[in-house]
Amino acid sequence: MLEELLLTPRQYENLMAGTLVTVQVILGSFALGTVMSLVMGVARLSHRRWLRGWALVYIELARGISAIILLFWMFFALPILFGFGGMSPMLAGILALGLNMGAYGAEIVRGAIQSVPKGQTEASIALNLTERHRLRHVVLPQAVPIILPPYGNLTIEVLKGTALVSLITLTDLTRAALVIRQNRVLSDDPVNVPILFVNVLVIYLFLSQIIAQVFKVAERRSARKFGST
Repeated sequence: MLEELLLTPRQYENLMAGTLVTVQVILGSFALGTVMSLVMGVARLSHRRWLRGWALVYIELARGISAIILLFWMFFALPILFGFGGMSPMLAGILALGLNMGAYGAEIVRGAIQSVPKGQTEASIALNLTERHRLRHVVLPQAVPIILPPYGNLTIEVLKGTALVSLITLTDLTRAALVIRQNRVLSDDPVNVPILFVNVLVIYLFLSQIIAQVFKVAERRSARKFGST
């Protein structure tokens, strides 16, 4: 009876291998998404009209296109359009999810910067700081505590979106579970399907809790450092 409620060691091994791929995708997407969030969020507030325009176009396109369509476009259409040999599923997944994350994150960054009291900017101007130094040393440090809570939620949403990469042949956690289920049908390899997907659910929940705790620690530290309440 107990054996029916457990997966075999090989099945657990396959799930862990898929989990590792999922972690790689979320880390790559988070890195790209964070860079794009900062760059485009700051660009949206630039005094240069052309820079604001490019940032707005990127944000509206990336937010307006479904993540799954962007993923398919990266993996299937882009190689044909530009005539190269193809893109790895990992790279396509990271690019699609990272660019999508960057568009939503850019609006978080923009809103946080605008919430910093204007007196802080005026004081830094009085100190003869350049625009770059004002942003780096005065505005962004005070915006960080405001950015972190919604950005943590966004990161968890992207984690859940990593399941989409299973559609472009990348064996992430979701695809690993589907392969285990399919093998059960084809080879009568015993597996309790409800228990299989309970395991998948628990792993995703565990990963999301790790992200939540990391951001909570970052929020506490930034609040102490910058005097946020």
